[in-house]
Amino acid sequence: MADDQDLEKLSSKELHDRAVKTAVRHGDVKFLWELLKSIPAAQAEAGDLGESSADIKYVVPMLDDYFHAGDGKLADVLRPTYLQYLRERG
Repeated sequence: MADDQDLEKLSSKELHDRAVKTAVRHGDVKFLWELLKSIPAAQAEAGDLGESSADIKYVVPMLDDYFHAGDGKLADVLRPTYLQYLRERG
């Protein structure tokens, strides 16, 4: 696993992809579930309040959000989550 400085240099999208790939490879359902649960709050912090309230009520949009959690402002808000996970798995 890359050291901390190498991880910090990655874009939020790259961190997302690496963290999710690592979780899938290790069967880390707990991380993936925690990521899903954190997406609505991250969307609100990223300024998308409509999406955050809808996701609390509906599971299907949460799954869609999971696939896009590495994109744009959402990925930037979730960046600490990806960094922490990759550091712990390192």
